[in-house]
Amino acid sequence: MNVRSWGSERDRRVQLGGSGLVVVVVLFALFLRYPLPWGAAIRGITLGMLTALLALGLALVYRANRVLNFAQADLGSVPTSFAVALVVFSHWPYPLGFVVGLVVAVVLGGLVELIFVRRFRNASRLVLTVATLGITQLLVVLGILVPRWWGRNAASERLPQAFPWTLDIGVVRLLANDFVALAAAPVVMVLVALFLNRTRTGVAVRAAAERGDRANMLGIPVARLSTVVWAVAAALSFISLYLRAGILGVPIGSAFDVVNLLYAMAALVIGRLQNLLRIAIAGIAIGFHDYWVTWHASSPLLVVPMVSVAVLAALLLQRRTTSRRDSDATSSWRGAEEIRPLDAATRRLPLVRLARWGSAVLVLAVIIVLPLVLRVDRLIQANEVVIFCVIGISLMILTGWAGQISLGQMGFVAVGGAVSALCTSRWHIDLTLALMIGALAGALSALLVGLPALRLQGLYLAVTTLAFGLSVTSWLLSDRFFGWVPIGRRLEVAPLFGRVDIDTPTRFYAYSLVVLVIVILLVRGVRRSRTGRVIVAMRENERAAQSFSIVPVRAKLTAFMLSGAVAGVAGGLFVHMNHSFSLSQYGAGQSFGVFTSAIIGGLGSITGVITGAVFSRATLRLPSLEWRLLSTSFGVLLILLVLPGGLGSQIIKLRDLVARAARRNETEEP
Repeated sequence: MNVRSWGSERDRRVQLGGSGLVVVVVLFALFLRYPLPWGAAIRGITLGMLTALLALGLALVYRANRVLNFAQADLGSVPTSFAVALVVFSHWPYPLGFVVGLVVAVVLGGLVELIFVRRFRNASRLVLTVATLGITQLLVVLGILVPRWWGRNAASERLPQAFPWTLDIGVVRLLANDFVALAAAPVVMVLVALFLNRTRTGVAVRAAAERGDRANMLGIPVARLSTVVWAVAAALSFISLYLRAGILGVPIGSAFDVVNLLYAMAALVIGRLQNLLRIAIAGIAIGFHDYWVTWHASSPLLVVPMVSVAVLAALLLQRRTTSRRDSDATSSWRGAEEIRPLDAATRRLPLVRLARWGSAVLVLAVIIVLPLVLRVDRLIQANEVVIFCVIGISLMILTGWAGQISLGQMGFVAVGGAVSALCTSRWHIDLTLALMIGALAGALSALLVGLPALRLQGLYLAVTTLAFGLSVTSWLLSDRFFGWVPIGRRLEVAPLFGRVDIDTPTRFYAYSLVVLVIVILLVRGVRRSRTGRVIVAMRENERAAQSFSIVPVRAKLTAFMLSGAVAGVAGGLFVHMNHSFSLSQYGAGQSFGVFTSAIIGGLGSITGVITGAVFSRATLRLPSLEWRLLSTSFGVLLILLVLPGGLGSQIIKLRDLVARAARRNETEEP
């Protein structure tokens, strides 16, 4: 190591040490101001270690595959549901249920890698990250179905104590399962460290994580090691969730897994994705903070925004690097195959002109006829399709153009909707102007969320947007904390500019179509401008774009703010179509659904966006949540493997077939 690199490393350690000291001092001061009984503190540390186990599983997968595994929590929730059902419903002993669940977790992790992950070994890391979203939805379905084998629901069930022993420390009674988790968690952490540092397989995993191509050349079975890593990650997730179920009981619904995933990813971000010791310490601190705030705060919903602020602060404190490791972690989104327009000569051919005008007339006829033939409820659903087309356009800008992932897009929709509703209900501003104000609110939200993440190379934006989406529904737009949020109010749509009434479903449908057309025209104009070309150039090759004096952070933030603005417009339309603002419509599940549906439709063109919007609304007609999740999970995996351009790309292929036929006819004519 030369003197310069040693000095920079020393400066980095000093900076991190100073930041850590500040955090410790702040936490100590808060602990003195809001003390926690010693028994509760022990339980909080125990739960923190369980969060650290989940974060370590995330870190192992990232080191092996350079991917953020959004299925990490659900890899453990499925075997946890199975093991809890065995113990609670079939009355198996606690240790036996643990052993069986651990075996199921290891097998499940290996199968997921063999069946799904290995199919994407030649794909970009961003594509594999999106694939884990499909995997997690599939695992959620399994987690729902497993307890039904016993004909019961495992939610809110508490595991029996491993042995009959209790200990009262102050006002808190610690049970046997508390001490089982307190003893098991650090042992598992030590075993993971020994596995990575003292075994041949662990050393090979570390070597493959550093340079997978060189490891392959040296004869290291990288694919087999990936299977081992996923099996270990699933085991860590199961141990974390099973031991937690013994202390707090089985959570209700899959939203708990999303929050757990956020905590683990927050620890991963604070540890800069690589440092396992720092990730473990951050996980313990976040889990302890969760229990501590829940003990003192009037609402446990405050934990998520606090963790989100910690993530943003950690990203702001981190320096930008240009190392090979960070560069390898980012890759362009290859699933967004942009549609190339036909050349001018081909567009003038008679058959092509007939096809273009015929399809345009057909689409226009459908748009005009729909209000005449549909019932009111079906017309409202058609209006939802129009609004979700606008949301899909916002994702097309961010993911299709800029190659970034947003898992909290409905959060920006909610911000735009809440601000627009406030403008029309309290200040009686015209709806069109309110939509513009909602767009501004969405853009500013995107700026605040994106600035800490986009200044660094990596998939950090997926984590910050997930945190933002959860914070919106739990705190930012909750009427429990802020009185201005228009929840529970009946929103009446006043005449536009005081003259044009749009208070019927048919008229609001027409207004939404006009807004959609305006958004499409504006977005197409941006894409054809230098700004659009810069954004796409950054996606394709960031280093080459920088050589032309393009600032990466500015280009990415521009795309994200434009995406947030369009999402804000959609939020204003959505809330006024429903005549009310309800937080249940903007949760993490809805954000996942919108993103996966956009992937299925295709993020390379407006045609794909419309196809994705139709798909997202059509799945709501399926009989149950399980069928909806299955349709989106298999749809995402199938699209990524077989049709990377999405369903909308098939319509473009049909257009190209017509163009080729027209050119052949032109050349064959005498």
